[in-house]
Amino acid sequence: MKTIKDTKKLDDVQAAACMEAMGHPKRLAVYRLLVRAGPDGMTMGRIQELCAIPASTLNHHVQALVRAELVVQERQGREIRCTNNAPVMWGVVDYLTAECCSLDVSCEKGTKK
Repeated sequence: MKTIKDTKKLDDVQAAACMEAMGHPKRLAVYRLLVRAGPDGMTMGRIQELCAIPASTLNHHVQALVRAELVVQERQGREIRCTNNAPVMWGVVDYLTAECCSLDVSCEKGTKK
């Protein structure tokens, strides 16, 4: 079982795909909602209700997040439950911060800004 601290190491192409998927205000809103929902996620119907997005438009946006592996979908009876793929989310964070201050000499001296 994966935990919140699991991280997927991303290459440049994967990281760019994730950032592209989050590059639309509605997709970013949906993704942030799923992050807040935690490991249980929420159904497409609930996402639609909270984000006030038409079903077909929501499906389009969620599929972009699924293709980037940021969101996982699971059918539960007649409902589809979406969850944040936390290891990929942390992979994006790690990718963006991996070389933080690497060109700043003062960081080597323990004086990060």
